[in-house]
Amino acid sequence: RPTLRRHTPNLQNLRPPFSTYIWFMDTALTWTEFEKTKMRVGRVVEVKPFPEAHNPAYIIRVDFGSHIGIKKTSAQLTERYAPEALIGKHIIGVVNFAPKQIGPILSEFLILGALNGNLGTAVLEVPTDVPLGSPVS
Repeated sequence: RPTLRRHTPNLQNLRPPFSTYIWFMDTALTWTEFEKTKMRVGRVVEVKPFPEAHNPAYIIRVDFGSHIGIKKTSAQLTERYAPEALIGKHIIGVVNFAPKQIGPILSEFLILGALNGNLGTAVLEVPTDVPLGSPVS
């Protein structure tokens, strides 16, 4: 039976963006911790400007289906998207964080996106035939 070896990279020779990855290695989640994260598919149903935010942002309402319902959040997506461009998108959200007060609104979930300093955050999307509330793993 072959022996499996773990490859350990020489961390001294790594350059960004790997430096970010190294930081995450120091704060790695256990599998049990990750399983507590509830990511679900939702459809954006409303997007409004959030003028009270420190950085340009929207207040976004997302329908996660009949079991979870509609939740709201704030997201800094103004660089990449006009409000009407987000309506109807099927996105991924973390729905089991404790609510967080962001200025005058209470954020109820975290919308997931890929960060891009030049073009703005890109929302993670799934095909529209995936049912609302579907778990993401």
